[in-house]
Amino acid sequence: MAKKLLLAGGGHAHMMVLASLRKFRDLGHLVTVIQPSPHHYYSGMGPGMLGQTYQPEEIRFATRQVVEKQGCAFILDKVARVEPAANRVILESGAAVAYDVVSFNIGSNVSGHIPVEKSETIFPVKPIERLQEAQQLILRLGAGKPLNVGIVGGGPSAVEIAGNIWGLAQKNGLQPVTITIFARTSIMKGFPDGVRSLAINSLNRRKIQIIEHCSVSKIEKDRIEIDSRQIYGLDVIFVAVGVRPSHVFRKSGMAIGPEGGLVVNRYLQSIDYPNVFGGGDCIYFQDSPLDKVGVYAVRENPVLLHNLMAALEGKEMREFDPGGEYLLIFNLGDGTGIFRKKRLLFNGRLAFFLKDSIDRRFMKKFQALER
Repeated sequence: MAKKLLLAGGGHAHMMVLASLRKFRDLGHLVTVIQPSPHHYYSGMGPGMLGQTYQPEEIRFATRQVVEKQGCAFILDKVARVEPAANRVILESGAAVAYDVVSFNIGSNVSGHIPVEKSETIFPVKPIERLQEAQQLILRLGAGKPLNVGIVGGGPSAVEIAGNIWGLAQKNGLQPVTITIFARTSIMKGFPDGVRSLAINSLNRRKIQIIEHCSVSKIEKDRIEIDSRQIYGLDVIFVAVGVRPSHVFRKSGMAIGPEGGLVVNRYLQSIDYPNVFGGGDCIYFQDSPLDKVGVYAVRENPVLLHNLMAALEGKEMREFDPGGEYLLIFNLGDGTGIFRKKRLLFNGRLAFFLKDSIDRRFMKKFQALER
């Protein structure tokens, strides 16, 4: 009997499912994909797009095209809330979409604990596609005058954004660009001292300023306020203060983790509703909470593919194993990177070459579905 499979979001955790939609359709199931953009952008290559290492088309996946090419339905919209008891989602447009089985891969948003004015000069690091707008603004403004650019946040995103702005300015011969990172605690807090030292040395060498242990209390179009008293004038501002899952599950009365992610069991299945699944940044893995890094979404792919099919066909499910320590490579924006895997740590051009090769291979694999 035909059943309705609904995929909310076309991110990393759904890539293998999206590649296999024809299999679901051939079994008689109706598949609908909901996403607020026709494309899904790969966040790991976002800073590189900002720095002109990549063009937008190199870091995005044509979700709508891939879905419709396989005879499935695509809805350009966003999930506002879930009504799990009624087996349906309500979209921001007000439309209701029914399902028999649903899987969420709706990602995360920049944490909203700092008041941020809406402005064409302020750029949260998500959605990724806005980094292209930021690039164009910096090029336009920087062609005629010196610029002050600020990055609020002290984690890997802030470091990569700062480094790639520096690279953008160098490539295009802009007027002097002063880049400042405003970190609430220590820069790259939580990372080993070796990683932190390599990142700080790279920033210092390029005269990228770091202000640590400062509390940004307000972000406006041309300034930030620190500790409710000190003002820094800025031409362009990036907000990279960490990410949190969407509020969708909280608003829907579903079981959520400390930050609002959908609580899932070892089958990536909601602990409340057995026909609800999820992957990526929007979930809270009950057995052992996971870092918000793309590698886990990639590892979740085959399990979600298997278990969504199993849920539709009434077959046995597969458990998700998060795996061991994962590889981290940061793009520093000057053709170099920082590589860390277990005890192996190094920086330089080889590190970025490895990241670039891995990222391009990943994109090439799934972009091939578009043809």
